[in-house]
Order: sequence, then structure tokens, then C-alpha cells
Amino acid sequence: MNNRRKLVIALGAGVLSAPFGSFAQQKGKVWRVGFLALTSGPDEFVEAFREQLRTLGYGEGSNLAIDYRWGAGKEERLPELAAELVRLKVDVIVTRTTIVAAAAKRGTGTIPIVMASSADPVGAGLIASLARPGGNVTGVALNSTETVGKRLQLLRELVPKSTRIATLVWGKSLTKQLFLEEVRAAARQMGITLILQEANTPEAIKSAFGVMQRERAQALIVPTAPFISNNRKLILELAEKHRLPAMFEMREIVDEGGLMSYGPSYIEMHRRAAYYVDRILKGTKPADLPVELPTKFELAINGKTAKALGLTIPQLLLISADKIIE
Repeated sequence: MNNRRKLVIALGAGVLSAPFGSFAQQKGKVWRVGFLALTSGPDEFVEAFREQLRTLGYGEGSNLAIDYRWGAGKEERLPELAAELVRLKVDVIVTRTTIVAAAAKRGTGTIPIVMASSADPVGAGLIASLARPGGNVTGVALNSTETVGKRLQLLRELVPKSTRIATLVWGKSLTKQLFLEEVRAAARQMGITLILQEANTPEAIKSAFGVMQRERAQALIVPTAPFISNNRKLILELAEKHRLPAMFEMREIVDEGGLMSYGPSYIEMHRRAAYYVDRILKGTKPADLPVELPTKFELAINGKTAKALGLTIPQLLLISADKIIE
């Protein structure tokens, strides 16, 4: 970890360190929080966010109301959904993923926006810098593109003979180019031939797996994106059908049958987002809240899936894994 990152994390931890179980506010005040995401509805991450808000003294039905807007995988709806939250005059908007945060920022320059997870918000133009975000956007950022090399290395350790590895990316991702730069650099260093496939529809995912088979792909690495998450059941089915070992970023996909994952704890990131909401509702400006980077990373391996693929998990990976699913 470089000194700059240590400084940013230290700043974020300092600002957000102590929980607040009770706080002074206007008598009878009900805070309105907007939650905007490309998913189809609440999940374990949203529940972690709500649970942390309760811990901080916010009760839905008493001093808190949460207005949810779900994109259901249709990114073209985001401007309309963001505009609805603006018209409701919510006190803060919580977003998940870069493309959602960007839509919220285009919709308002005054309502505070808290990112529960966003890859490369500086590169996407959402904030000026991690330490001094400026404007009305702050929250928790992913450094997922910087762990691409680590994920590729771990995949190679589990599938040691793999020299042809495919990657499936969402074509509309705002961080696609950054991911491709990182994965290409890592692949060159490891002597791996990349088979790049983009998809924006379920049918395109099916076609992509057909190409992977024809190109003799031996493994697959999949970056996180709303489109990928919304279609993960299909991706898992196709990976199983084509007997393709797949590396993901979200541990939850491994819980559902994916082979392995390495990345930050999304549940913890959503809990941290609740702290940002708390600080903003107490009067702190988003521009004064440094963006926090995740400090906890998890390696998860699905032993049942590995066995089905005929893979033996090396002892070193067994020791290193945070979670082995049997």
C-alpha cells in the first residue's frame, strides 16, 4: 500500500471513526434518503446498509424514510430515476456502482451523493481526488482494477496449466478501459493469451461463451459490473456447461456456485456508506469527507465447484482462503 493510499484511508477513518447511537436533531425531523441502484430490488448489501443506519440511531418509520429506485438492469432508466429522487427532495442519495453515481451527479449538483461502491471515481470524473473529493459526491470507492493482477494470479494458481484465459466485460462500463489496461498488463507479464469478450445483453453473453469455446479458453475472469451481477445466474450456468473455471470479484457469486473470488467485502462497504450518510445528515459537507478505500479483501473458493471441474485446490490457496465452500 502506497503512502498516499494510507493517508486517504487514515483520513477517512478519522472522519468516520465513532458510531453515533443518539444525536441532536430537529424535533420530529424525518430524514429522507434516496437509494439508487441498477439491481432489481433489495439484497444483503442493502440490508447491511439499513442495519448500520439502525445502529447509528436511525429508525425507518420514525426519523428515517428510504426511497428506493431500482433500475432492474436498464441503465437508460437511471436519469429518470435520479430525477425522481431529486423531485422528492431527499436529503442524500446513496448509489451503487460508477454508472449509477454518474447518473445521480448529472441529476443534481446540490443534493449530497454517497457512493456505496464505485470503481475509479476520479477517472470517471465523479470526484476531484480521494482525499479532497470536492463537489457533492463522496463515499466508498473500489480499487478493483488494481487487484486485477492478483485475481489473475490466483486463478492461475488454481488452474496452473491455463495459458488462454477469457474475460467477459460489460461493454457500457465506465471503467472498462481501465480494467482492460490492467488485465492486459498482468496477462503479458504472466505469458497469458487473453480472449476478450464484451456483452450488453443476455444473448451476447451466450454468444461470448461460444467464442470462448472456439478459442479454446481454459479459464475465465469476470470483473464486477451491474450487468454482470444481474446476469450472474446465466454466467454461472454457462461456465458450468462449458466447464470453464471462473474468477469473480464478489464473494456472493461463489456462494451461488462460482469457482472463486477475490475482492473487497461489499457488505462492509455498504456499512461504511451508512457512516457517510450519518455524517452528512449531521451537517458535514460531502466535499469535506475523504473517499474511503476498502481495507478488507476476501478470497473465497467453492470446493464443490472445483471438484466438479476436476481441480485440486493447492494447499497454499486453502490456507490463504477466507472462505472455502464445501
